[in-house]
Amino acid sequence: MASAGKIKVGIIGAGRIGKLHAEHLKFAIKNSEPVAIADIIKGTAEETAKQLNIPTATIDYRKILDDRAIAAVVICTSTDTHSQLIQEAAAAGKHIFCEKPIDLTLEKIHQALQAVEQAGVKLQVGFNRRFDPNFRGVKELIAAGKIGQPHLLRITSRDPAPPPIEYIRSSGGIFLDMTIHDFDMARYLIGSEVEEIYAVGNVFIDSHFRDADDVDTALTTLKFESGAIGTIDNSRKAVYGYDQRVEVFGSLGMVQAANKTPDNLTIMTAESVHSAKPLYFFLERYKESFIAEMQAFIDAIINDTEPPVTGKDGLMPVIIALAAKKSLAKNRPVKLTEI
Repeated sequence: MASAGKIKVGIIGAGRIGKLHAEHLKFAIKNSEPVAIADIIKGTAEETAKQLNIPTATIDYRKILDDRAIAAVVICTSTDTHSQLIQEAAAAGKHIFCEKPIDLTLEKIHQALQAVEQAGVKLQVGFNRRFDPNFRGVKELIAAGKIGQPHLLRITSRDPAPPPIEYIRSSGGIFLDMTIHDFDMARYLIGSEVEEIYAVGNVFIDSHFRDADDVDTALTTLKFESGAIGTIDNSRKAVYGYDQRVEVFGSLGMVQAANKTPDNLTIMTAESVHSAKPLYFFLERYKESFIAEMQAFIDAIINDTEPPVTGKDGLMPVIIALAAKKSLAKNRPVKLTEI
């Protein structure tokens, strides 16, 4: 058991998601105390530290790793730095929360996971959608046997607007950047590993995706070891908002989670029927889940339990994403054993 006192946390990376986690650790997470934040842009770290009254702001993340009072780090830097930071944090004896993905290559992911295992520290990967109350409710109903044996899975995941082209070029592509959340959700809901995948895609929104050897629209089918079948449809631009829905059909029934909207009002007149559009931005849609996942990480440290999203959970969606990329390139189904 860890000390009953607050867990001192250092945040590495003060961009949009780093600031979000820092704010939650400061104001919304029980038994946590953010004491340091690092960013390669000094002003960014200092501004966040000032806003949240965090004592230390630095451009050198090693100051966080060298501080023995800090028990845990939250890694919110660019993907290409995740594996190395995990290894260094593990060597420093820090428990680790890392945003997805751990890396875009399996070799570096395995290196990171090996370092965590050797150090005996905890690692939680930031697949926050597992903690969304609606999706978690779907999982709980499936686990309770309410719909029997799952047969079919359908996930719709569409962004309201595409990211900047500079981001796309370094993101690893739609499957490693966007659909990776859905691959994790598929494993989480069905409770079985994916064994084969077939992906098709096209460029409908912006030719810059083609220039980056990527697509902006994709449809992926998955075959699970349990025998279940799944589909995931993705678009980088849904003009009506952030479209996030899941449905699982089984031998005894079906369960689904619809979009979250600002309200659940519907007005019906002779001319039309109107209701609210989905929430537009992921920070609004998943605010509760971001808080819940970080609370789970802090609780795992305090209670000395395994984090709910493990290193293996960080690895498997990357393998699935790499299989999807190969499937798209080769225009054929790809078994995960090929990756």
